[in-house]
Amino acid sequence: MHPHPAPSHPPFPPSAHRLLPPASRLPSAANAQVTEVDADARLDTVLVVGQRAMMESAIARQRASDTIQSVVTRDALGQFPDQNVAESTRRLTGINILNDQGEGRFISVRGLDPSLNAASLNGVRLPSPESDTRAVALDVVASELIESIEVKKTLIPEMDADTIGASIEINTTKAFDREDLYISTVLEGSYNDLNGETSPKGSIDFSIPVSDTFGIAGGLSYYDRKTSTDNMEMDGWDEDDGQVYADTVEYRDYDVERERLGASLSFDWKATDATTLFARGIYSQFDDTEQRGRLTFEMDEAPTSGTGTTAFFDDADGEITVQRDLKDRFESQKIQSYQIGGDTQLDKWSFDYLIAYSEAEEHETNTVDPTRFERKFEGDGLGVTFDYANIETTKYTITSGQDLFLDPSEYEFDKIESIDGMSTDKEWSGKFDAARRFALASGDFELKAGVKARLREKDYNLTDLVYDGFDGADDYTLADVAGGQSYGLADLGPLPDLGQVRAFFAANRDLFELNAFDTEYETAAAFYDVKEDIYAAYLQGRYETGDLTVIGGVRVEQTKDDLNGNTLETYEEGATLNGEVLDEDTNVITPFSTSKDYTDWLPSVSVKYQVNDEIILRGGVFASIVRPGIGKLAPRFLIEQNDDNEREGEFGNPDLDPYHAWNADISAEYYFAPGGVIQIGAFYKDIEDFIVDQNLDVPGVYRGIAYDEATIAINGDKAKVKGVEFNYQQALDFLPGLLDGTLVGFNYTYTDAEGDVPDGDGGQRSINLPAAAKNTWNAMLGYEKEGLSLRLTAAYRDEYLDELGGDPESDRYIKDHLQIDASAKYRFNDHVQGFVEWVNLNDEPYLAFQKGPGTDRLLQYETYSWTAKAGVRLTY
Repeated sequence: MHPHPAPSHPPFPPSAHRLLPPASRLPSAANAQVTEVDADARLDTVLVVGQRAMMESAIARQRASDTIQSVVTRDALGQFPDQNVAESTRRLTGINILNDQGEGRFISVRGLDPSLNAASLNGVRLPSPESDTRAVALDVVASELIESIEVKKTLIPEMDADTIGASIEINTTKAFDREDLYISTVLEGSYNDLNGETSPKGSIDFSIPVSDTFGIAGGLSYYDRKTSTDNMEMDGWDEDDGQVYADTVEYRDYDVERERLGASLSFDWKATDATTLFARGIYSQFDDTEQRGRLTFEMDEAPTSGTGTTAFFDDADGEITVQRDLKDRFESQKIQSYQIGGDTQLDKWSFDYLIAYSEAEEHETNTVDPTRFERKFEGDGLGVTFDYANIETTKYTITSGQDLFLDPSEYEFDKIESIDGMSTDKEWSGKFDAARRFALASGDFELKAGVKARLREKDYNLTDLVYDGFDGADDYTLADVAGGQSYGLADLGPLPDLGQVRAFFAANRDLFELNAFDTEYETAAAFYDVKEDIYAAYLQGRYETGDLTVIGGVRVEQTKDDLNGNTLETYEEGATLNGEVLDEDTNVITPFSTSKDYTDWLPSVSVKYQVNDEIILRGGVFASIVRPGIGKLAPRFLIEQNDDNEREGEFGNPDLDPYHAWNADISAEYYFAPGGVIQIGAFYKDIEDFIVDQNLDVPGVYRGIAYDEATIAINGDKAKVKGVEFNYQQALDFLPGLLDGTLVGFNYTYTDAEGDVPDGDGGQRSINLPAAAKNTWNAMLGYEKEGLSLRLTAAYRDEYLDELGGDPESDRYIKDHLQIDASAKYRFNDHVQGFVEWVNLNDEPYLAFQKGPGTDRLLQYETYSWTAKAGVRLTY
């Protein structure tokens, strides 16, 4: 094996960030391919200061690695103009971020759905606070608490095998990551152009080596982000006599405040020369306050007239319903994880052991969604024209009846829903690993085995009180609570005012009439309780000789699920049930329980070959699974009878099988200069039983329940994912004069992901897998000289399929996305650094659309504008 010493650097100030060789201290935004190596092969301590130092450190670690990963460290988290942990990983090869309200939340790897990833904190799988998914939104965890994030693209037997995209490993600060006392404080403010609000942020990060054998590390972070969104949505598109139109059009005005509080603490103890023990904990809380004013048009009939790009509706030819409502929501997400464990080295034996408890919850409380006022126009002289010419915005024009349309007293109270929902996800886990090293004549061999148990329970309970009447002395109309709006895409007219709505509801709550039928339905429909126990064991060998390293073995995982939910059927007044004619609308609620267990054998092998001092080849083949999302698996079977006496169904599917995949990766790395690398790789995934939501437009029967239309999660047949990755980075220190501080980087991923699904008519159709973007790339231009650091970045993601419709023309797609960010930092001395950052400089919007009829049709549009940040970092 060729030796590869760490690059040497000139002396750095005491504030320099120390990188230690273990995997918890990994280099930054190069596509670092890293695994922890034996203690005698570890690199010397590397001081990482600035962009170039991180690039060189990344290259040094790539030379000592076994498998394929992409890594970003805390220093890199501070180098990019990103708002949270999820967004910082966007700069890595093959990584794309899915946004919510203009902010990155979920990580997509190689263009695949975030639900195909798994996330861990210090080696412990994280539960998800959201009720319907296993995917963890990484904006919940504060970046200031994180030491590094490793995106592991290939697996070996000692790793959990529940991923096809990647295993995302989040590591917090450990006490001995730094040699000396370390304290860093950041104070920051940000400004959003759309709402004119300023958002404060502050954090502290510390490590205290109490003695040579005991240390404490931790951090505290707070961020209060205020933002706004201008939004427009359609439910879908229809066609009548060649005229294409949307029968429902919504204009939404969002004001959002997201408050984050995070804390972490780690105690590390070198108990003996052979044993190290630790206790760690992290707590993150994410409070999301959302107010949304909305204007909605619902048209019962086809347009009176129109052109290829416009549609005119006249209430003389069909009813036009106009709704003006307010959403007042508060949602709190919490993630906490606590671990105790250690490792012991005894001669040729090594042991690792860990017990952990993790919990996530999402509590929606004090939420009123919506408070709705409604006016039905029929023969009242209202005319409205919609202009569809611009895919990004559908303008409306009131051509007649404008006085009635804008009169708030014309809009009577329609409905209030008061919501209290709680999703909890709890998991106990424990593991034990043992390894024995053997010195062979031809090389070194390590045999490793381990066992692991994960005991999980996830449930969701909802109380949804539906009020649809008001028994006051006077009618409750919009005029009682009307206010303005700051919407930038159109004039919405009067909308409910937040303060007045809250005051009126609090003062008159006893006068609102509860709809017992709808309340019972919404509450029963949401419930589920799922218990999932996973037991795993593995056997792994690692053989190293000369320039060749091979790791292989097999992992077995047994899954046991106990699933509880409700079958809920609704019958309209006058329907016949059990031979009797019903005199009122009726819900029939039947508890449903079932169980499922299965066992998977998952072999893997990873190979590394060092051709010479400049070229390294790597390859890996592994089997993996992804278990169905809890919300899709939960046995919730819902049937509603609509006004046309049709039975509309929405079904969970406890019969879903997990995704099964064979994965193969190869890569080549060429280290052509100090601070320079070119990497190219290819990957292939053969997936069976991939899961999609299917809209069924023809009558059928599911689990004995007849329906006319239904939505159900199903296992598709087979899917194949293949693609290539490219990464280049270089410090251009050969340039003359001041230009020798220039840094460049570029990475690109191409993904081809296709599968077959039922077409709803008894046949099959081929689709791109949901959330699979064909092309993603990131580009960086940096400059670093003395204390000045500049960086300009661009991140691009291709369009992708978001949801399946009943046919290809009604499938939902998300438009391609290009975001440009910039940052400037200056270190005044050893302890003080100032910075300014700009996010979304090009004001890139979010756009969802369907590819027909005839041309692309708008489904959702959002715009956020840009955000600027400024602050100071103090380091001691």
